[in-house]
Amino acid sequence: MIAVVGLGFVGLTTALGLAKQTGRLVYAYDSNDSLREQLCRGEVPFHEPELGAALLELLGSGLIIGETLEAAVRHADIVFYCVGTPSRPDGGANLDALTAAIVETLPLLKEGGRRTLVIKSTVPPMTTTGVVKPLLESSGHIVGDTVGLAHNPEFLREGRAWQDFIHPDRIVIGACDKLSEEQLKRLYEPFGAPMQGVSPATAEFAKLASNALLATMISFSNELAELAEVTPEIDIPQAFRLLHADGRWQGGGMAGYVYPGCGFGGYCLPKDALSLQHYSREIGRESALIGEVLAVNARAKLAFAKRVAAAAGSHGRLAVLGLAFKPGSDDVRGTPAADIIAHLLELGLTDIVAYDPLAMPRFREAYDFPIRYAGTLREALDGRDSAALVTAWPEFSCQQELLERVKVIDGRYGLGKREAARV
Repeated sequence: MIAVVGLGFVGLTTALGLAKQTGRLVYAYDSNDSLREQLCRGEVPFHEPELGAALLELLGSGLIIGETLEAAVRHADIVFYCVGTPSRPDGGANLDALTAAIVETLPLLKEGGRRTLVIKSTVPPMTTTGVVKPLLESSGHIVGDTVGLAHNPEFLREGRAWQDFIHPDRIVIGACDKLSEEQLKRLYEPFGAPMQGVSPATAEFAKLASNALLATMISFSNELAELAEVTPEIDIPQAFRLLHADGRWQGGGMAGYVYPGCGFGGYCLPKDALSLQHYSREIGRESALIGEVLAVNARAKLAFAKRVAAAAGSHGRLAVLGLAFKPGSDDVRGTPAADIIAHLLELGLTDIVAYDPLAMPRFREAYDFPIRYAGTLREALDGRDSAALVTAWPEFSCQQELLERVKVIDGRYGLGKREAARV
């Protein structure tokens, strides 16, 4: 059997995906009592397509929500850790929740035979062998003998997590011992994806590098768009569509990251770029490129806010359209909208109404801004002079007739109108 510790975005997808594809019973646990209660009722507490249906299908049969960590781990031969590793103030990863979960597991490993512990949380290089392995050894375990240990990174996109897990383009297994690698390869056989066995540090680094690359592509696009803004004859959306026409971009969806906007956000890209930058400092090889990726991202949000303020005027009545960090999600962690609204308030715009089709409840809970919220796009635009498009929800491009009433500052270059994108 399998245990999954931590039932957020990654953990719940992992637990359900493993139950669905392998046919094995998965015991899942989270320290958050209310989260466990919601899941036991068949409710997914965040928006992620297809997870709700999978939970209703598998709950009580393929997936068991454990009341305690002991109940989840007791009969498992593989234990996946999917707890959060948020950024510390210095940019490094906070491993407290991960190490606490492992320490809590240690007494439970004394019975029931050999278990393999798998770190799925995103962590800096050398965490598995430099932090987790010593924890296990300090309790009397021998990694590779009495306990197995591996890092198995996830490559999930919010809004497509279920499909990304069920149909992965690669599975990376960074095992500390051969037996753990073979055990995980057998587990993942039903997925039919290429599997690569690497060192734990390589697996850890590959995940950070993946998100840092995506962040770099976005900042590259935003910096080029900033240059193009100086020359009115350049049609920015068209120029980037011409880049995408290069056949080398086709088929993988990567071109979507090479397109300008008003900054990247979310939980993973900013956190992992910061973590990689912190790691580069720690080893004495500070990455100027990653530092500039983060700096360009900060500049993009401020530059967009200044463009909005200039178009709206200090007494303008403004609508902010989009609060989630990306369309198709209700996640507002690290969302560009928060920084942009903060900049707008600093720039003197006080009459702001915000609207998002999905993320308003989470945004209001997470950010204490002196703004109002609208229930529909029409309501958000009612009585407004201008609108700042921050998140590229399809609803906005499908209702352009409503947007024609106001001056639109398009932060995502997505409305298909040159005059809107250039305001």
